[in-house]
Amino acid sequence: MRGITRHPLAGLTGLAGLAFLACLPMAGPAVADDTPSPSPSATVGTAGTSFLTATAVDPGQQVRVSASTGDYLYWSFDAAAGETDRLAITITLPTGASRHGPATWTVDVFDGLRRRQPCTAGSQTATAAAGAATLALHCLLRQVRTWADPWSDEPLPGTYYVRLSATGLPDQDLGLPVQTDLSITAKKGDAQPDNARLKAPLSPETDAGSTTAPQADSSAAPSAEAERTGHFWNRISWPSTRWWWTIGGGLLAALAGVGGYRLTRHPRRWFS
Repeated sequence: MRGITRHPLAGLTGLAGLAFLACLPMAGPAVADDTPSPSPSATVGTAGTSFLTATAVDPGQQVRVSASTGDYLYWSFDAAAGETDRLAITITLPTGASRHGPATWTVDVFDGLRRRQPCTAGSQTATAAAGAATLALHCLLRQVRTWADPWSDEPLPGTYYVRLSATGLPDQDLGLPVQTDLSITAKKGDAQPDNARLKAPLSPETDAGSTTAPQADSSAAPSAEAERTGHFWNRISWPSTRWWWTIGGGLLAALAGVGGYRLTRHPRRWFS
């Protein structure tokens, strides 16, 4: 009976098949890791009480905070060069029965150096009547620049802080519950290049026309000798009030000197 002869590659083929079967269970978890993670656009429900404890907010993220009237609410967001940020705030006020008068609210924006950034458009400060249910505030900031002079307050890329506070209301209304909704919208734009060119001159060019140089009149020009002589007599300016005062002062000084000498020449004769 003949023996069965095996091909030398048969063992290698079997090992490759076992390795392939061993890798099949691992394919499931690898596909599961590629699923996208949930976006961090959840609603923010907190606010800080100072610059150091400001709550970070992303542009486009919704903010809804329940607070008390009189609290300072702080948020922070990052702005890149070329952006123009807009803030929209809606405050839900307490019922009119629990309020004792109108309430004034203000939103302020500061940069990383705590410099207040002005709003170019929108109602940064608004007053709600005693019976109003809501109050809206808006603030459109300036476009963030890539550079600025040290002495200016131009907005630069970095962290910005938003502060919401009640700046005017009756003392009896302090502590009443309010609800604040904040949304920050960032509009992308072209960053201002450092090597920008001026499109138009700052001052318009003027064409005054051509002028003709006056011709010199040789007959009217004084001679050099006459000019030196006139200059000399102009310096002396004789006679003038200054000369008379000088001569008079000299004579008075001479007379005072002579009189003093005669009075003090022989002082002992007075007592003889």
